[in-house]
Amino acid sequence: MDDLLARALNIAQLKGATYADARLVETAEQTIVVRNGAVQGISQTEDTGFGVRVIADGAWGFASSFRLEPDEAERVADLAVQIARASALTKTEDVDIGPPVVQRGTYRTPFEVDPFSVPVERKVDVLLRADAGMRGVAGVRTTEASMVFVRQRKIFASTEGSLIEQEIVESGCGIQATAVGDGEVQRRSYPNSVGRHQQTRGWEFVEEWDLPGNAERIAEEAVALLFADPCPEGVTTVILSGNQVALQIHESCGHAIELDRVFGNEAAFAGTSFLTPDKLGTFRYGSEFVNITADATLPGGLGTFGWDDEGVPAQRTDIVKEGRFVGYLTDRESARRLARTVGRSDLATGRSNGTSRASGWNRIPMIRMTNVNLLAGTWRLEDLIADTDEGILMDTNRSWSIDDRRLNFQFGCEIAWEIKGGRRTRMLRNPIYTGMTPQFWSSCDAVCNADHWVLWGTPNCGKGEPMQVGHTGHGAAPARFRNVRVFGKR
Repeated sequence: MDDLLARALNIAQLKGATYADARLVETAEQTIVVRNGAVQGISQTEDTGFGVRVIADGAWGFASSFRLEPDEAERVADLAVQIARASALTKTEDVDIGPPVVQRGTYRTPFEVDPFSVPVERKVDVLLRADAGMRGVAGVRTTEASMVFVRQRKIFASTEGSLIEQEIVESGCGIQATAVGDGEVQRRSYPNSVGRHQQTRGWEFVEEWDLPGNAERIAEEAVALLFADPCPEGVTTVILSGNQVALQIHESCGHAIELDRVFGNEAAFAGTSFLTPDKLGTFRYGSEFVNITADATLPGGLGTFGWDDEGVPAQRTDIVKEGRFVGYLTDRESARRLARTVGRSDLATGRSNGTSRASGWNRIPMIRMTNVNLLAGTWRLEDLIADTDEGILMDTNRSWSIDDRRLNFQFGCEIAWEIKGGRRTRMLRNPIYTGMTPQFWSSCDAVCNADHWVLWGTPNCGKGEPMQVGHTGHGAAPARFRNVRVFGKR
C-alpha cells in the first residue's frame, strides 16, 4: 500500500502539485441492536479506499477512489491536480500551510480485549439481559440495547516526507427505555443520551458500564417520569450532570472554537462563531472556575490519536484558562491565517495544533474537535447538592438547539430533580434550560472533582458539505450554574 500512495504523490508532483498528501483508510464496523426482547439486527461492514489532496496553482484539490490499483492512483492524483487548478481560478489568495511537517511513526489505540475477538453470541447475551431487565418493569412500552465496534487503519504519506500508520479502535454501548401513558411519552437512556456512549477502547469498556446492572433502574425512572411534576418555570440554580455538561461543551465551545468556522469557511452550512480573532486572549468566556482544553493525547477519547490527517502530532491546547479565551482548534492553513490576522504570538504561533481529520478516505480533512474538556474542579457531587439551597439537578440530554454563531441556546434533559434546602427532592419531567454562552459559563461557580469526571464520547458530530460525521470526546464532571432560566414542556 505504501507503493500505491508513493505512486500517487509522485504523479501529483509530476503534474505540477507543490504539495500533496495521500491517505489510505480501511474501516470495519460491527453493530448489534436488540429491541423489545429480540435481536433487531447484526451488521458487519468493511470499507477501503484512498484519497489524494494537493496544492496546485496555489489552491486545494482532492480526489479519491476505492480501487487500490496503480493506474487508479495515477488517475486520482491527476484528477486532484486538475481540480486544484480549476479551484485556483476563483481563489482570493494562495494556500499557505507553512513550513514542512515531517513525521514518521506508528500509533495503535491501547486496549485490553480486542472487541472484534469477542464472539457475537456473548455480545448478544449481554444486550438481551439488559433488554430483559428493562422489560421487567411494568409500564415500559419499548426497549432497546445496542453495541458498536469500529476499527480504522490509516496510512498517511506526504511529499514533505511523512509516513504514518495508525490503528484506531472504538467500542460503544447503551440502552434506552421508553414509557407511555396518559398522553405522555418519557425516555431514559444509559450511559448517555440516545442510548450510546463510546470511547477508543476495547471490550473492557462495555463490561465497565454494566448495561444489565443498570437496566431496571433506567426503566423505573422512565415510568416514574410519567407521573412526575413538570419542571417549574423561572430563574434558578442549575446543576448539570457530566454527560449534559459534555454536550454543552460540544455545542457552545467546541464548535465555536473551530477556526474554519471563525473565518467563514463553514458559514454556508454549519455557521460561524462569535469567538472572532479580536477576542483571542482578551475575551471573558466564563468564570474563574472554567478551564477548557482540547487534548488529543487523553487515553480513551474519541478525539484521541497519534497524528491528525495532515500528519501533525496529537497535542493538548488550552482553550479557556480561568475563564479567559486563549485558543482555537486549528489546521495548518488556518493557523497561518490566524497569525497573519492577529500577529504572531504565544496564542497565534502559526503552527497547527493538530485537529484536521476526515471521516473517511473519500472526504477531505477539515478542523474537527478532538477531546474538548472542562477540567475537573474540587467538589464532590453530594457536597455540591448540599451547598445548594434551591435549584434543579438535570441529567442526560434530550434535545438541543443553538444558533449558528453558538451564542443563544436551549437544551432539554431527560430527567431532573428539585433541590430544596441542600437535598434532592421530587422528580421533575421535561426540564429545559436556556441562555447565552458567555453569560452561562460566567455563571458557573463550581465543578465536581476527578472522581466524577468522565471522558464522554460523541460519535455523531455533523459538519461539512458533503456531510462528514466526526467522532469527538468531551471530558466533564457535574457543574453548577447560577441564575439560569428554566422551564418545562407540559
